[in-house]
Amino acid sequence: MSHSPRRRIAAVVSTALFTLLLAFCFAHVEIEIEGPHGWATSLPTWRIENHWLLDLLWGGRPMTGYHAWVFPFIALFFHFPMVFRGFWSWRAQVRAIACVMLFWVAEDGLWFVLNPAFGLARFDPADVPWHRHWWGPAPTDYWVFGFLCIVLFVLSALPKPRPAVGAAIAARSPRSE
Repeated sequence: MSHSPRRRIAAVVSTALFTLLLAFCFAHVEIEIEGPHGWATSLPTWRIENHWLLDLLWGGRPMTGYHAWVFPFIALFFHFPMVFRGFWSWRAQVRAIACVMLFWVAEDGLWFVLNPAFGLARFDPADVPWHRHWWGPAPTDYWVFGFLCIVLFVLSALPKPRPAVGAAIAARSPRSE
């Protein structure tokens, strides 16, 4: 049975709002961990500063031991409901990926807004060297992943396709051999 459009939209909106709440809380955790030193620059962790794969997959940012663990942790966190319920579907997977994208864009932006050492006044390429690529007032990642997460949320809320009438009749009728 398919849920009504209103119910599907409410589910996406409530999921997105809860994801923003999680991002808000985790931004505060990271502010406590990193203080004024973003991208784990002062943490006692390993770092890979330059590698062609970092340019291709990581926006040119360094890979750190901290990020190597926190990124998969958050991705697994958003998949936990599927494991807990013992249910997986393409829709649930698409929504989980949308949540991961929304979480990281919101968390990173909130880190700057809420961090007393930064604020919006210092949210620019000169003060945020670990974001190497900017489009206008924000890092490129924010625009790309913000757009992709909206597309994925919309896809996750579309109604399930109904089987064609002939396929539905064939599926119900006994096979003649």
